[in-house]
Amino acid sequence: MSETGSHNDMAEPEEHLPATHGAHGTEAAVPGDPFANPGHPEHEFRRQDIDEKAAKHSERVVAGLFTLSMLGTLAFITSFVIFPVDKYIYVFPLGHVSALNFSLGLSLAVALIGIGAGAVHWARTLMSDEEMPDDRHRADADDELRANIEAQWVQGAKESAFGRRKLIRTTMLGALTLVPLSAVVILRDMGPLPQDKLRHTAWAKGKALINPNTNKPLRPEDIPVGSLTFAQPEGLNEEDEDFQQQIAKAALMVVRLKPEDIKDKKELDWSHQGIVAFSKICTHVGCPVSLYEQQTHHVLCPCHQSTFDLSDGARVIFGPAGHRLPQLRISVNGEGNLVAMSDFEVPVGPAFWERG
Repeated sequence: MSETGSHNDMAEPEEHLPATHGAHGTEAAVPGDPFANPGHPEHEFRRQDIDEKAAKHSERVVAGLFTLSMLGTLAFITSFVIFPVDKYIYVFPLGHVSALNFSLGLSLAVALIGIGAGAVHWARTLMSDEEMPDDRHRADADDELRANIEAQWVQGAKESAFGRRKLIRTTMLGALTLVPLSAVVILRDMGPLPQDKLRHTAWAKGKALINPNTNKPLRPEDIPVGSLTFAQPEGLNEEDEDFQQQIAKAALMVVRLKPEDIKDKKELDWSHQGIVAFSKICTHVGCPVSLYEQQTHHVLCPCHQSTFDLSDGARVIFGPAGHRLPQLRISVNGEGNLVAMSDFEVPVGPAFWERG
C-alpha cells in the first residue's frame, strides 16, 4: 500500500466524530446523535396567562386560602380562651383527647396550611413560569451582573402582580399579620412577666423565719456562733400547690457570726446580734449553697465551686458566680422570734438582664 493510501485510511474516521463544541461550550446538534442537547422546549402558556377570567378565579382561590388562614388564627385564639384545660372530647379514631390541645393543633394547622397553599397556588397559576437560562458566572458580581439581577428582581415583582392584584396582597398581609398572634397568646399565658416573677419572693416585713425541720419560728438563742441553719418564710407549707416555686426563691440560710468579724457595715446593720441571713440560691445557675466553713466564714456552692464570704456581704471570692448572695434584713419581734424586715432588695438566684 502506498504512503498516500495509508494517509487517507488514517484520516477517514474523523468523519464519524459524534459531536463538536460550539463557542460557548455547548454541544452542537448533530443529525442522528441521541446524546445531543435538545435545548429548552417551547414555552407553553397556562390558561391563566391567556384568559383573564381564569386568572381572576385563581386570584379568588389564593385570597380564599389566605382568608382561611386568618380564620384559623382567630379560631386558635378563641379556642385558647374558651376551652378549659381539663375538658376532654371524643374524636374518632383518636378517642378521648383534650379539647384545648385538639382545637389548638387543628386551628394552627389550618392557619399555616392556608398560607402555604395560598403561596403555592399563587406561584403556580399567576406568577411567571417561563424558564430563563443563563450562563454560569463568577462568584463575585460585577456591575453588569448586579444591574442584571436588579432588572430581574423588578421584572419578577412586576410578573407576580403583587401590586396589581390587591385582593391577594390584602389577604396575604392579613394572614401573615395574624399568625404570629398565636405565639404571642401562648407565651403571654405562661405566667406573670419575668420581671415581676423574679423580683419578688414570699418574704415580707414581719414574716417569721421558720425552721423547716421543726416548723417552729427561729429565735436568736437557737443559733449558736459559728453554726449554719436554714429557714423558710412563715405561712409557707409543703402542702401548698406552689410550694416548690416559692421555696426555690425564698430558701434562706442563717449564720451567726461574731459582730466584730463582720466587715461590711450594711451587713452588720441588717443583722441581729451577729445573726445574718442570706439567700441560699447561688447567683450562678441557681444551685443550693450549703457548704459552710466556720473558720473562714466562707460558703461554697457544690455545683461549680462558687465561693462567697459571709463576713463581707457574701461577696464572690472564687468561681463563676457574677453577683454576691442577696442579704435579707432581719430583726426580732415582740415574741423574741427572728423576723424579716422586708423582701430581698435585689432578685435572688442567677442574674437576669444584667439586673440593674
